[in-house]
Amino acid sequence: MMLHHNGCRKTRSALLALFAIHSVSLAYAADPAAGYPSKPIRIVIGFTAGSTVDVSARVIGQKITESWKQQVIADNRPSAGGIIAAQMVANANPDGHTLLSVSASHAVAPAMYSKLPYDTVRDFAGITTTVSVPAVLIVSPGLGVRSVKELIAMAKAKPGQVMFSSAGIGSATHFSAELLQNLAGISVQHVPYKGIPEAVTEAMTGRVQFMLSPASNAMPFIKEGKLLALAVTPAKRVSVLPDVPTLMEAGIAGYQWQTWFGLLAPARTPRPIISKLNHEVMRILNLPDSWERWNALGADPVPIAPETFDRYVAEQITLFTKLAKAANIKAD
Repeated sequence: MMLHHNGCRKTRSALLALFAIHSVSLAYAADPAAGYPSKPIRIVIGFTAGSTVDVSARVIGQKITESWKQQVIADNRPSAGGIIAAQMVANANPDGHTLLSVSASHAVAPAMYSKLPYDTVRDFAGITTTVSVPAVLIVSPGLGVRSVKELIAMAKAKPGQVMFSSAGIGSATHFSAELLQNLAGISVQHVPYKGIPEAVTEAMTGRVQFMLSPASNAMPFIKEGKLLALAVTPAKRVSVLPDVPTLMEAGIAGYQWQTWFGLLAPARTPRPIISKLNHEVMRILNLPDSWERWNALGADPVPIAPETFDRYVAEQITLFTKLAKAANIKAD
């Protein structure tokens, strides 16, 4: 009888253990975020280390590691303007452990390339935009232009002769100037360079007439009096240049631009995991020491809801496609 009693007890213990495991499994099935993250998170970055899209991802990754006690790995895959990195994440297991750090170039790609190895809208789920960097319309003080109105008048008086520099065909610095050309009704000539520093130098020397540069790159020269800031590109004035009007205030109706950065996941990632990531990143973006890092980049935190980010990417693709068509910009 004793053997029988012990056997029942063992059976009962085994059944209880199975029931506990089953209950936990049901809980995870009901809420996939309950056991997330269960292993290291990898953030794939399609650009080199030190760029804003890289630094913002690393700051966020470090904070996630501290709060969730799970390692976050920054994986730089700089190639083809971020397309290779995006393809990797589009094809990754949609469990929230592989994310993509992107810039506005993610929405530029479908406007530039007739075929991509992924669908920019359908193959990704937005987590949130992270930070944005305002641009500033700069000219050489020697140009003799003191306002946006005067620059537009010069461009209209000399169609096709006024030149602007950019960090390359299809870059944010290119498209922001194409938007200005489109809304101001002017015809200006694009001169692409290898990067932002070279493009800023060309505007500073007066070899080109203007540039729309990220504020962080132009500020040192504006402070030294080597560049003149005519306007800033966001809808509101920026704290580093409080006396400089926005382009809308300067008479360019509808102009609004800032280079944005964000985090994406593969499209079929469960919504509870997306929501958990969104809440954590939003918390991190507003931490005091995070603000110090953003200020060093000339950036502002811009957290939004996942659904809002998805809509924003689609709207940006529409805008870039319109601008690319109007300016006949194609990479293939």
